[in-house]
Formats: sequence, structure tokens, C-alpha cells
Amino acid sequence: MRLLSMLILAVLMQSCLCGCSTGQAACESATPSRPAAISHVVFFKLHDAAQADALLSDCDRLLPGIPGVISYAAGRHLDTGRATVDSDYDVGLYIGFETADAYQVYVSHEQHVALVEAWRDRLDWYRVYDVLDETP
Repeated sequence: MRLLSMLILAVLMQSCLCGCSTGQAACESATPSRPAAISHVVFFKLHDAAQADALLSDCDRLLPGIPGVISYAAGRHLDTGRATVDSDYDVGLYIGFETADAYQVYVSHEQHVALVEAWRDRLDWYRVYDVLDETP
């Protein structure tokens, strides 16, 4: 179930990141672009859900500018009314990389480390999913 939620989030974020300047009909018939070869998806459950905006602000400020990050999205759970969609998290985060080396730069980068250190004690839990898309 958790993997399914992650895959749904990745597909939704990919569709949000796919731009189209030729009109809606062309977008519907075109093959969507792949946002990244490596998708790093994290779900956070906070001790205090009221801090979600602060976590999102810190993510937006610290993570997208790290070298090697080629796609980024962060937000709250979207309630679609579907019972099969997990809703037990407060914040979802997606970051895309083209190479494993870029991913390693991100993991050890001071801004990522600072975010982890600042929020670690304010989390009930977090889940990390890394997906390799080898589609040419």
C-alpha cells in the first residue's frame, strides 16, 4: 500500500512537472517527460501537524538549490476521497536526480543535513522511497 502511494505521488508530480506550450490537446496525446532517473520521495508525520507549513518552508528554502537536484516538489496530502490512498502523513517531498553521484551529493550536502537535524526531533516518523527509472 505504501509503495502504491509513493508511485501515485511520483506520477502526479511528474504530470505537474511536465509543461506543454502547444495546448491541452497536444499535452493529452504527447508522452509525458520523465522528471528524473532517480526519484527520492519522503513522507513526514509531524508530532504537531500545525508545523507542516514551517517544514514546507524549510524544504523549499534549503533543498531545490542543492547541486544535482533537477526536479522538486513538496506539499501536503491531497484528500481525493479515495479510501485506497494513504493519508497518514503531513508532508510529502519529491526530489529528482539524474545520477547516483548527484543523489550522494544531496545526501551529504550541508543544507540537507541542516534540514534533517532541524526536524528530526519534531517527527513521529518519516518514510523514504528511492526509485530508479531506467526508461530510456
